[in-house]
Amino acid sequence: MKAIVISEYGAPDVLTFQDRPIPEIAVDEVLIEVKAAGVNRPDILQRKGNYPAPKDAPTDIPGLEVAGLVKEVGKQVHNWQVGDSVCALVAGGGYATHVVAKADHCLPIPEKFTFIQAASLPETIFTVWSNVFRRGNLQANEKLLIHGGSSGIGITAIQLAKKMGATVYATAGSDEKCEACMKLGADICINYKRFDFEKVFAKEGLDVILDMVGGIYFEKNIQILKEEGRLIYINAMQGALVQLNLLKMMRKRITITGSTLRDRDKNFKAALTRNILQHVWPILESGEFKPIIYKTFPLRKAALAHELMESNQHVGKIILKV
Repeated sequence: MKAIVISEYGAPDVLTFQDRPIPEIAVDEVLIEVKAAGVNRPDILQRKGNYPAPKDAPTDIPGLEVAGLVKEVGKQVHNWQVGDSVCALVAGGGYATHVVAKADHCLPIPEKFTFIQAASLPETIFTVWSNVFRRGNLQANEKLLIHGGSSGIGITAIQLAKKMGATVYATAGSDEKCEACMKLGADICINYKRFDFEKVFAKEGLDVILDMVGGIYFEKNIQILKEEGRLIYINAMQGALVQLNLLKMMRKRITITGSTLRDRDKNFKAALTRNILQHVWPILESGEFKPIIYKTFPLRKAALAHELMESNQHVGKIILKV
């Protein structure tokens, strides 16, 4: 097979296009002929040597989400057949023409979705559903603030939260990005380069905040959350070490939580997959969720895709087409 390999840790040009053996599957796995693969922030971190793959995943081939055709099924797999169209969450190896996935971590491609659109779904939907709706317990009529509203995570969180009946606020890095967030359903979006979100949202009484920034955002988030508020972290791009005023947290009874998805065990991911199939997939099938694809690149041009992601110019997802 062909694959994008991290030849050494560093800049995007360390990504090389190589021949690799097609991986063998275990009894509970499927082999997917990849048609498209999503590009995500963890891929950037892995390329730089800051996010190692789990021990059972390819160590030098990035890629956490794919869409394609099932080419082979393990002996214990009964829910998929050769030829099925699927999208899947994988622990690595997605930047390739073939990848192995746990059968219970695959989902059917929603009706009318292309492979490219389907490849944009798993990583962001799994992350948002797990963190915002399960850990954060976002409810109808509550208020959610999403930092990075125009990111892949952001566009997913905006649409699902609105569908679930929440009021949605967002931050983004330009007026154009804010406009895109509003078109997707955000009630208010502010350009964080022009406005201080702490001042803008000081009186809103936010129930849940989804943050991937960290750093100086932490204290601001604590300040604007209401009593019983939930602060959820999925990344810390501007710094992981922060200061916490414990008394303020206790007085407001704030829950601070967060998670990473890649290193969770297979049973957790399988249960999450079933939950998403039950609660989220009907929304996608109904046409009420719009996948936003900013740009596609051929697989061999993965370095250009990484350069674009690191430029922060995109709105939505960046996809590699195989």
